[in-house]
Amino acid sequence: MRDEDFEFFISNFGEATKRSPVPASSLEKWRDTLPDQLLKYWEQEGWCEYANGLFCTVDPDDYEDLVDEWLADTGLDEIDAFHVIARSAFGDLYVCGEATGCSVTIACAVNVIAALPEDLKPQTKEDMDFSVRSFFGASDPDTFDMEDENGQPLFERARSKLGPLEPNEIYGFEPAIVLGGKMRLDNLVKVNAHVHLTILRQFAEPSLPLAGIDIEKLLDS
Repeated sequence: MRDEDFEFFISNFGEATKRSPVPASSLEKWRDTLPDQLLKYWEQEGWCEYANGLFCTVDPDDYEDLVDEWLADTGLDEIDAFHVIARSAFGDLYVCGEATGCSVTIACAVNVIAALPEDLKPQTKEDMDFSVRSFFGASDPDTFDMEDENGQPLFERARSKLGPLEPNEIYGFEPAIVLGGKMRLDNLVKVNAHVHLTILRQFAEPSLPLAGIDIEKLLDS
């Protein structure tokens, strides 16, 4: 039975447009590592694509190399062990920490890591579960879309022009934004998610503009 937060998520996104059952071995592997609430959602819902690929819940194992690459040398990798639990059609990675819950977003297309100091402290099991419920319950389709230079959403137009995404694909900007590319529909192409996001990380160090994070203070807390 769905809880109120996930029901609200479904009311915003609709039922999953694709679904893969989560193997029992994966549930067992991540038990006591990721929040119980997340595993409950996996067990009930599976790993899913919503809104025709705008937002997807994912197997963290498929993204371990990417999260390690993107968080390397940021200091965040010293605070917690993080795992990707969801991604957007444009390659934003939504990350859950083993001790901090849903606390970090990696916006790969714009080379930004969003994290707030108050979210990067060890949480109780109850708080970890709450962070998962809040992540889904507070989500809105507009949050996962991107806008072009004129403030117009891109996802539906990209899907119409380029076709639907395969499970291993995202819409990526070429040339990359970090290299001076523009956020225009004409600059979007379908790309392999892992290859594209790995290359983006090699172009420049990601910034943490919203963080104001004192890594040493957090490590001591």
